[in-house]
Amino acid sequence: MCALVKLFLASSNPGKLREFRALAGSADALSVTDAPGAHVEIELLPGFDFLPTFQEDAPTFAENATGKALHYSLPGDRRVFADDSGLVVPALGGAPGVHSARYAGPNATSAERNAKLLGALSGKKDRERAAHFVCAIALAQQGRAIAIVTARVDGEILESPRGSGGFGYDPVFYFPALKKTFAELLPEEKNRISHRGKAFRKMLRSLTVS
Repeated sequence: MCALVKLFLASSNPGKLREFRALAGSADALSVTDAPGAHVEIELLPGFDFLPTFQEDAPTFAENATGKALHYSLPGDRRVFADDSGLVVPALGGAPGVHSARYAGPNATSAERNAKLLGALSGKKDRERAAHFVCAIALAQQGRAIAIVTARVDGEILESPRGSGGFGYDPVFYFPALKKTFAELLPEEKNRISHRGKAFRKMLRSLTVS
């Protein structure tokens, strides 16, 4: 019988749930748990939309993820994890950074955020277009942190979008090793190399199977 690792995602976003479930089901993820054959089950935190909201206004990804995980793990006895991620462009002083989702305004589309980013990088060449994605994931239970991990993946920003997959800044983020943007990668390719995939596998290493 497979051991069960059950986690709850501090979110009401079904798209994010699908992504983490795909990561949890990958061979790469299962190989890092502390028990061979362990099964990782992920659910959205019940009643998330009715719980007091946590304000993600910290200056770093790790602080936002940690605060959110601690906040939403207080009710009950569940192992709750939360993430915060975004794009960092050193030539723009680190922007969009922790404001990645709100870079072009709170209600902007991904296309509008990408357009603002490309406009900000207009005229910049070579290393000035270097960028990296960052993901921080925190795991907590009853207000106590179990793990706080971060990961990054390096690339560069193209001058125009390419690809139809992924989301957010994926169409403009070019990964030189595979000569593709994140939006051109197959889901299994992206999960293997992405900042979120790396951080998730790090988090799994902290688990004890019950």
